[in-house]
Amino acid sequence: MLPLLLAPIQGYTDAIYRENLARHIGGIEHYYTPFIRLQKGEPRPRDLKDALPENNPSTHTVPQIIFSGPDEFQKLVKSLEQAGFTEIDLNLGCPYPMQTGHGRGSGMLPHPDIVKQIADKINKLNHIHFSIKMRLGLDHDGEGLQLLPVLNNIPLKHITLHPRLGRQQYKGALDMQAFELFYEQCKHPLIFNGDIQNIGQIHAFKTKYPKLSGVMIGRGLLAQPTLAAEYMSGRPWSAEERLLAILKMHQGFLDDATRLCPEENQILNRMHAFWEFQTALPAKLHKQIMKSKRLNDYKKIFEVTEASSLGV
Repeated sequence: MLPLLLAPIQGYTDAIYRENLARHIGGIEHYYTPFIRLQKGEPRPRDLKDALPENNPSTHTVPQIIFSGPDEFQKLVKSLEQAGFTEIDLNLGCPYPMQTGHGRGSGMLPHPDIVKQIADKINKLNHIHFSIKMRLGLDHDGEGLQLLPVLNNIPLKHITLHPRLGRQQYKGALDMQAFELFYEQCKHPLIFNGDIQNIGQIHAFKTKYPKLSGVMIGRGLLAQPTLAAEYMSGRPWSAEERLLAILKMHQGFLDDATRLCPEENQILNRMHAFWEFQTALPAKLHKQIMKSKRLNDYKKIFEVTEASSLGV
């Protein structure tokens, strides 16, 4: 079985989500935080808090950082070192213009000089295990490939590659031809990321790319939280098995959101986000959930759903 990793997705895969996925469903080996960034010259406190081990007791959680150059990189790494982290993932893949416009995420890929400066710093930090999550490039796939001579010569735990350009965001087809070039030339363990929606795709990737070291899944798990567990169990689950598992995760998520979020609208927003991409519920029920405007109304929906799903 290939190891499966949870991709970081801003606004969705925070500690509450990661913990409840791990406790109630499982199947994921490593969990990555949404990126930690600087705010007024310091790591944003809520990002750092989300990554702390005490808020992630059920998971092997790796903090991810995003930065525009060596100065931001150094500040973020130093803060995570002081917090006790010995493993850090570097975001060279974020496709959103708010970040790429400042040279962060995939916006760094066209700048091999800056990547070389980061690499020089990594070489001096041999007590920290670094990994990289990246795209093929910002504007063309040659940008990522041209970085391989630098990346191949620094100590990395692995590279996760999403075979799209930053400019595509999540639109258009994956460029598997460019992925294969990267796969052949990369000297580090390589993780695939992009558009995984079912266990058949994971098996196909394992067969076609035998040197692959794992698969990172993001939106596919938001849509079907049981996907990793089904792969690890060796079989697709029935619709009833999926729904029962997701409802258990949902109850834990709701309990934690109620405990940690101070306002009702915050809790409701979190619950809407939980179901936003999911496919386990009938369309009519999903629409009813997403339209709920009061927490009590939302909970009443699930009093009925829980009972009917359990055959009560």
